[in-house]
Amino acid sequence: MGKYFGTDGFRGEANVDLTVEHAYKVGRYLGYYFGKDKKDGERARIVIGKDTRRSSYMFEYSLVAGLTASGADVFLMHVTPTPSVSYIVRADQFDCGIMISASHNPFYDNGIKIINSHGSKMEASVEEEIEQYIDGIIPELPFATGEAIGRTTDYSMGRNRYIGYLMTLPTRSFKNLKVGLDCANGASSTVAKAVFDALGAKTYVINNEPDGVNINTNCGSTHIEGLQKFVVDNQLDAGFAYDGDADRCLAVDEKGNLIDGDAILYICGKYLKEKGRLNNNTVVTTVMSNLGLYKAFDAEGIEYAKTAVGDKYVYECMMDNGYILGGEQSGHIIFSKNARTGDGVLTSLKLMEVMVENKTSMSELTRGLNIYPQLLVNVRVTSKVEVMEDSDVLAAAKRVEEELGDDGRILLRESGTEPLIRVMVEAKTDELCQKYVNSVVQVIKEKGFEAQ
Repeated sequence: MGKYFGTDGFRGEANVDLTVEHAYKVGRYLGYYFGKDKKDGERARIVIGKDTRRSSYMFEYSLVAGLTASGADVFLMHVTPTPSVSYIVRADQFDCGIMISASHNPFYDNGIKIINSHGSKMEASVEEEIEQYIDGIIPELPFATGEAIGRTTDYSMGRNRYIGYLMTLPTRSFKNLKVGLDCANGASSTVAKAVFDALGAKTYVINNEPDGVNINTNCGSTHIEGLQKFVVDNQLDAGFAYDGDADRCLAVDEKGNLIDGDAILYICGKYLKEKGRLNNNTVVTTVMSNLGLYKAFDAEGIEYAKTAVGDKYVYECMMDNGYILGGEQSGHIIFSKNARTGDGVLTSLKLMEVMVENKTSMSELTRGLNIYPQLLVNVRVTSKVEVMEDSDVLAAAKRVEEELGDDGRILLRESGTEPLIRVMVEAKTDELCQKYVNSVVQVIKEKGFEAQ
């Protein structure tokens, strides 16, 4: 984790933690970095997308100013999902892509995600250089002058090409199926309905009227209850909820039940295994995936890998080992044969394809998966390192682990971005979860680690 860039880009409250000056300098350095080795007459080519936050326009203009001042040509996809930028970087051979979004965060936050030429997240070494330039460690860069100054081009065609690509992926029509989409008043509002309509579904859309401040507000994948009610009230076959930049997807079955990222991995992993297409018979998860998922995989004879939390780590594991399916409980699902990052709309198409192929309901697809009750408590502490090395805290966690045995688990980890220790327990009942979480939290407090 860098000073500014975390596992999902440079993120913070607009003009507080992430300012227009930051964005300008990010643009200046990227334009310089990708242009410095170009031959005479060649320019760096960088594509930018954004979500619907009011501040996204401000940051877009700041990035463009920095990029063109360094001599890069900039191509604007405008409001578009993060995975569309990843796709078009690869398809049209851009030097890099930039997505302006804070994903599922409230509207007043924003972020800058940098995508490399392969369509995956930028290497940490490049982000470190950008941080050094922001902090003045790297000296001021030369400005482009005369004809070397960069140009800006409308590239909304890139978003349209992405829509066309998504339409080619399902092998069957969705005709006569009624589908609900919650676009979170975000970037999927420009894409999702067009794709489902083209595939024959009768599409019902909610929260697709962004106004700059309503992104993720009581809607989308972070507030799934609205879609659950909508699906039941309108007797739909399925529903899909995206987050602000549409790299996440959570689903709802015809009964209004939530299908989270773990359930999506189960449905798609089982389907791919049955079709003989699950490379190395393995699905990649994070340490936050539910114990019930692992027991269901065991029953199906499917192996699994576990990574740290973050789709970045999931993707790295997939690439290192040739796996084709991985994701997070939150709905970041990666189908590596089709995308290099989580893609919400793509995920919903994959789920629809399994349902259509099996000629069954969405609820039937989760048969065999029993999710364990889970409780997560965050404790604000004075020192994460001291807590994670304290013998009494570790002993308390060990006692819980031994008492739960094969019927549950405990996960004790530190937050990567805040002074928090996360205590998570899964067990057969909510009461057991509460009991065991409290037993560890109490030790943390008794040892004086809790921040006042």
